[in-house]
Formats: sequence, structure tokens, C-alpha cells
Amino acid sequence: MADDAESDVAALSFEDALKRLEAIVSRLESGDASLEESIKLYGEGDQLRRQCEKRLADAQARIEKITLGQDGRPQSVQPFDGG
Repeated sequence: MADDAESDVAALSFEDALKRLEAIVSRLESGDASLEESIKLYGEGDQLRRQCEKRLADAQARIEKITLGQDGRPQSVQPFDGG
């Protein structure tokens, strides 16, 4: 069952995962969820958080910095340096 939940989360787009995570946070902050529901929501939220972080890290790894020549035209690309 945990594998099914993880594959469901992995199938979500970044935007859909983030929306679901926001809905979970809202539900937990409302205080209306039972303890059992809160525990389940927390677990799902943790999976979504990890998936979103992975997708962001993957996207950052693909970003390239475009360097311009003296004439202002693109000259080359370099890996993104997040620092």
C-alpha cells in the first residue's frame, strides 16, 4: 500500500503535488482532522514534500547560465551555480 501511495505521488505534476500539499497543510492547521486522519495526512504531506524537493533539485540541475559575448549576444552556456 505504501508503494501505491508513493507511485501516486510520483505521478503527480509538481503543481498538482504542491496544491495537494497546501490542502493538507490547510486541513491540519484547521484542527478539524481527527488524530488518525492527521497522522495519515502528515505522512502523505511528507511524501509530497520529498517529491516536490526532488523535482526542484532536478530542475535546478538542468538550468544553464547563458554567458554573453562583448557584443551582447549569447556566447555559451555554463552549468547553473546556485551559490
